[in-house]
Amino acid sequence: MDFQLTEEQKLLQDMVRDFAKNEIEPKAEEIDRTGEFPRDIINKLAELGLMGIEVPTEWDGAGMDTISYVIAIEELSSASAAVGVIVSVQNSLVEAPLLKFATDQQKEKYLKPLARGEMIGCFGLTEAGAGTDAASVKTKAVLKGDKWILNGSKLFITNGKEADIAIVFARSEDDPTYRGISAFIVPKDAPGFSLGKEEEKLGIHGSSTMELIFEDCEIPRENLLGERGKGFKVAMYTLDCGRIGIAAQALGIARAAYEASVNFAKEREQFGQPIAKFQAIQWMIADMATEIDAARLLTYRSAWLKQAGLPYNQESAMAKLFSAEVAQRTVVNAVQIHGGYGYTKDYPVERYYRDAKITAIYEGTNEVQRIVIANNIFRDILKKKKS
Repeated sequence: MDFQLTEEQKLLQDMVRDFAKNEIEPKAEEIDRTGEFPRDIINKLAELGLMGIEVPTEWDGAGMDTISYVIAIEELSSASAAVGVIVSVQNSLVEAPLLKFATDQQKEKYLKPLARGEMIGCFGLTEAGAGTDAASVKTKAVLKGDKWILNGSKLFITNGKEADIAIVFARSEDDPTYRGISAFIVPKDAPGFSLGKEEEKLGIHGSSTMELIFEDCEIPRENLLGERGKGFKVAMYTLDCGRIGIAAQALGIARAAYEASVNFAKEREQFGQPIAKFQAIQWMIADMATEIDAARLLTYRSAWLKQAGLPYNQESAMAKLFSAEVAQRTVVNAVQIHGGYGYTKDYPVERYYRDAKITAIYEGTNEVQRIVIANNIFRDILKKKKS
């Protein structure tokens, strides 16, 4: 068992950390305040290969491993959670399903420009009545001649405003269960595809969250992703990948809040000494450090299992669940350590506090993660009994 990063991973960590410190952190407050998509930063990240981290070089990606992906998302998110999730969605929710399920023609047309950062993608699964219950999607897809016709809408879609393509899930069969769902690649310029409401959110302001609307939306027959009626499999595979990314995002937020708290505690004086001298503060800092380290180990383990080609469904759920909860506990204590200053926008812990909450909601709520974990546990028990 080796807990050391490879030389390549260390070089990547140093590179992304420097970029985050010098290019993202100085603009993080402005991104949060304006809510504008950080296009210039994303373009620079594309030049560094970070918009296609795990995509093989034959498809114009960086050809790196999953642990490298986790390293990159943590570092980016420590500077700006909005930038972190933009990159995570691109890599996990768009490129990952294309890499696994797309035809070579689809990869040539869509995966290559996505990996180069020339296109932005989004993942369209959630609907007003189908969030946690993803199998209840109502958006319909009907095959007419050489075209699919989509009707319906999607809600809370990250990167939806800027996306050039969307991976969309719609009911293509009469079967009302998950077996009736198919996945589709829908270009932004498809006839009948439009944007609806843009959400005003608590945090991650630089990342758009949109409603996607399909009104007799026409896409070519060949834009079916994977097998017809097997879209739910595509969605579940994709969410497993995405949970690793969100765990890394939560790690980055938590680490930033922890580091800010340590620095503040050393500088802030009360009763004639730095507040770092008080046991109450020391204990909060110690808990932060311990939990962040544990969250990172869970996240790295799930990433290692994925890149090794081993099952990681339970482990990615554990990593996402624990990291999200650690992030929330850490930011609460960070604001407390900062006292009144922590409640103002003069210090970044106020932003970390707002950004952290979403990690416990999107790509499967923490309650869903517990269901996934429990289902895996009891399934393993039943298998052992049968054997």
